[in-house]
Amino acid sequence: MSQSPATSTPSDAWPYPPVRVGLVGAGPWARTMHARMLAAGPETTLTGVWARRFEAAAEVAGAYGTTAAGSFEELLDGCDAVAFAVPPAVQASLAVHAAKAGKALLLEKPLGADLAAARTVADAVAEHGVVSQLVLTKRYHPATRAFLAEAAGREFTGARSCYLHGAFLGGEFATSWRLEHGALLDLGPHLLDLLDSAVAPIVSVRGTGDPRRWIELTCEHENGAVSQASLSGSVRLPGARTRIELFGAGEELVYDTAGIDHEECWPVLRREFADAVRTGRSTGIDAARGLRIQRLLDQARPQAA
Repeated sequence: MSQSPATSTPSDAWPYPPVRVGLVGAGPWARTMHARMLAAGPETTLTGVWARRFEAAAEVAGAYGTTAAGSFEELLDGCDAVAFAVPPAVQASLAVHAAKAGKALLLEKPLGADLAAARTVADAVAEHGVVSQLVLTKRYHPATRAFLAEAAGREFTGARSCYLHGAFLGGEFATSWRLEHGALLDLGPHLLDLLDSAVAPIVSVRGTGDPRRWIELTCEHENGAVSQASLSGSVRLPGARTRIELFGAGEELVYDTAGIDHEECWPVLRREFADAVRTGRSTGIDAARGLRIQRLLDQARPQAA
């Protein structure tokens, strides 16, 4: 049985002091994932929450036994690391300041609203030598890692994939930045990251359609394979659908999230981030990886979008 981050017990004792993490943001994702995960420990403690609206930050902080910071600088003063759960444009600006302050960064995807902003984040991480990690949630699930491990030993000539849901049609996740930029920036990082890892590095990608309704990506990989990715947050489905089918001379290899419990991702993400902070060694799912994905997103923008 999987356990939620609030109650999970690590398989082995955490050997370091908990990492003090400050959270930027008080929206639905900050509430339902970041704050809950970071407050659960034992690898991390949630030392404070800051948002543009102090009342919203106080509400999230109070639910997890911490305090709301009166300013971003106050948040930085009380933490070792900063987690971001804000729109990409806001994240890019604040992450640079946090890196300059020597704080480790737990970053959402995409790094920024555009390639230039993403580059400023990755450059700041490199210049100031801070640990960074991306919240590409699916990468922290055992099923995803098993899929990538099996794909690594095989050759593929083509792939089809999709990430579809109806969250943009209404509800608390139909936020302004998602409605403005659509599925390419919100859902695209997940599929591009997995296709780039499972098939072979992507050398070019082009997109057609409307990111706010439905966008289709065609990727060419350095091994000659071609993959497709269908993205939409504006279709009515009983649940989110994420599926990747890899084809070659051997049997097809399929990755489907329909049967997995996403609660299994959060303890892994938390522990690996804390370990990276304490050892000073980022995992490969870091700001540099985020910049690579952002370059692909930039290529994939339909010319009319």
